Amino acid sequence: MLKLYNTLSRRIEKFALLEPEVCRMYTCGPTVYRHAHLGNLRSYLMADWLRRAMEHQGVRVVHVKNITDVGHMRQEMLERGEDKVVATALAEGKTPQEIARHYAEVFFNDEAKVNILPAHHFPKASEHVEDMVRMVELLIELGYAYEVGGNVYFAVSKFPEYGKLSGNIEGSELLEALRMESDPLKKDPRDFTLWKGAEPARVLKWPSPWGDGFPGWHIECSAMAAGYLGEQLDIHTGGVDNIFPHHEGEIAQSEGAFGKRFVNVWLHGEHLLADGVKMAKSAGNSYTIADIQSQGIDPLAFRYLCLTVRYRTRLNFTFSSLKAAQKALLRLKNRVWEWMSLPPLKDEHEEAEEIWRSRFLQLVSDDLNMPGALALVWEMSRSTLPGYSKLRLLLDFDHILGLDLQNVPQEYQVPQDIVSLTEERALLRERRMYEEADNLRIRLDREGYIVEDTPSGSRIRPKVAWEKHEGDFKTISSSKEVSSRIDESDKGDFTLGIVACNYIQDVQRCVESALNWSHGYSVELLVVDNGSTDGTRRWLKEKASQDTRLRVIYADHILGEGAAKNIILKQSTGRIVVLLDTSVETLGDIMGPLKVMFSESIVGVAGPFGLRTEDLRHFHEPIQETAEVDAIQAYCFAFRRELIKSVGFFRESFRFYRNLDLDYSFQFKEKGYRIVSNPGLPVVRHEHRLWDTLSQEEQQRLSTKNYRRFLDKWRNRSDLLIANQLKSETSR
Repeated sequence: MLKLYNTLSRRIEKFALLEPEVCRMYTCGPTVYRHAHLGNLRSYLMADWLRRAMEHQGVRVVHVKNITDVGHMRQEMLERGEDKVVATALAEGKTPQEIARHYAEVFFNDEAKVNILPAHHFPKASEHVEDMVRMVELLIELGYAYEVGGNVYFAVSKFPEYGKLSGNIEGSELLEALRMESDPLKKDPRDFTLWKGAEPARVLKWPSPWGDGFPGWHIECSAMAAGYLGEQLDIHTGGVDNIFPHHEGEIAQSEGAFGKRFVNVWLHGEHLLADGVKMAKSAGNSYTIADIQSQGIDPLAFRYLCLTVRYRTRLNFTFSSLKAAQKALLRLKNRVWEWMSLPPLKDEHEEAEEIWRSRFLQLVSDDLNMPGALALVWEMSRSTLPGYSKLRLLLDFDHILGLDLQNVPQEYQVPQDIVSLTEERALLRERRMYEEADNLRIRLDREGYIVEDTPSGSRIRPKVAWEKHEGDFKTISSSKEVSSRIDESDKGDFTLGIVACNYIQDVQRCVESALNWSHGYSVELLVVDNGSTDGTRRWLKEKASQDTRLRVIYADHILGEGAAKNIILKQSTGRIVVLLDTSVETLGDIMGPLKVMFSESIVGVAGPFGLRTEDLRHFHEPIQETAEVDAIQAYCFAFRRELIKSVGFFRESFRFYRNLDLDYSFQFKEKGYRIVSNPGLPVVRHEHRLWDTLSQEEQQRLSTKNYRRFLDKWRNRSDLLIANQLKSETSR
């Protein structure tokens, strides 16, 4: 008996079908204006496991997953007149329809890569606008909606049960949760849009009795669910971020229109965090299937990772945990490989196998306890059952797990000439010619094959992409994985530190100019490749092989600016550390002048681009040639390595670089050190591509977020400012 946590009732219930042996299931699908990120896919995996579990127990599931392609993403964006589909289309020189088709196809491919069963129906919102218009007309006729100026709104006050799904029933709470600008056309601020009149320049619009316009966010799902599944559904799935206002709106519309309970069970998956914070494109942690594959990782490793945590629990995604999942999946496939080489047995173990099956289904049926089911898989694999029985059970379990284990034989096939080399190596081992056998193993390894010696003989398989990738680059996933050399004595005059992330020409210019002006000094150039994907990584590897002064640490994804710079600090060995931005080009000797500046022990930070402030709100570059300042900008930021012990590291909560330099400067000021700028240092700033590629809205948002982080810590330390110190000296 399947039991599920129903968001509507807030308890685990025995699941009962509305109609015998048929389950009508609806899943909120993607808005196709960009790639679906892993957080989206986690929600779809939850629905996939639910469907597989029911089908495995003989239930016929009719699964509908909508495609939103009508040109808006979120209700608040709709309210502001923003349109991400249109914006993306214009940026790429394509029509909105072309963009939608492209990203819908990408979505289908991504789902296939993590082995999500395709829904039986993928209705596109743009093809069902007439259905939505008819439903809006019905809501007006029944008194649940009203029209003002070409817009149609749902009257929340007419539906007393509004809020029963989310528990958000108070007017003030509703307003806070909606987070949208007030619409003067609404009778009640809580009301939401069913139909929006199109502005004159809008591309995506449709005719309606109220004029040209486009549907609201919620009405799409209500109309399409009813069109494909009827007026009542067994299950509706989505992420927890859909509960309010989207699913709350769906309930109000559908139950208002049809006069009956809309959904029997509401199932919601929790958030997927990335490195402990919410996934966001601007934070550089909105990872996609393509990002996983660029690291040589099988997308099914992400499916395995999601199996390790229950769907109603937040999952903190890290590349470290993904690598662990990849290794575990590979071990599981190797078990299949081993068991498949064994001869079939008679069915005398059927009773024991049935006990394992019963235990597995019991766990899956307990509100999709997939972590428990996965643990049972490993328990079974270590049991005393014969290998062929284990194989039968695992392949049976995999109908629900969905790890595609039945395809291991095809994945592990090798050409006959490689098999012959393996047999030759086995003969060499029999003759105790171990050196020749080892040389043959090395040859096979170079050609992309793994040889394993077992009690029953040697066997060979192709390396998976992960194993090939690991051979090219040894990567880290966190600053915590990097050892600290802070307690070691200085090994040279300078450590030049650079955080690189794509924009290969900028990286080349920065690295080569820094090395060019380093002659005559004992220098190491330490580069953290922060998840580059454009060829920067391979160029750095080649450059490091040519110049022993260059050392590169490779991160498998964007770690965040604070974390990446901390890696440089932990690994630096030069007496003076100089952090350089990739937008900077060195035009002369900066090291001699920096040595002079740091000859005064009171100087903590130095660089060419200083900042002063009178109120911690407005920072400006001083006019003087050389001046004491309140902060040094990150383009060229130098300090004595020995001070890291007392000053500390960068705050890793700063994932984006803006204002991190202010924050770290103040850490030095707090310890009593002076900060000095010398605009005469021979460096020049070029275009900062990371910043310039962001929209003005993103620039403002990211700057504001980091500035608040800075201000929260330092707002009460105006005593550290040069301006206040000068006033204090004058008053004395």
